[in-house]
Amino acid sequence: MKSTLFAGIALIVLGLIGLVYGSFGETQASQKTSFGPVTVAVAEQRAVNVPAWLGGGAIALGLVLVLTREKT
Repeated sequence: MKSTLFAGIALIVLGLIGLVYGSFGETQASQKTSFGPVTVAVAEQRAVNVPAWLGGGAIALGLVLVLTREKT
């Protein structure tokens, strides 16, 4: 099935990205207060760490999906 092949390749790529970068961050902007035409906004940055076992597990699962798929 092509969907199994696609899912396997996607897991391998995502696992490699997780192992190479190790973390990703996001910035969330929020408006704290407003005084007439003046608004005060605050941007908060958060980092999310990707464990190495999760990246390795995604690669392993992706390989299993690619190698055991039905060839039609």
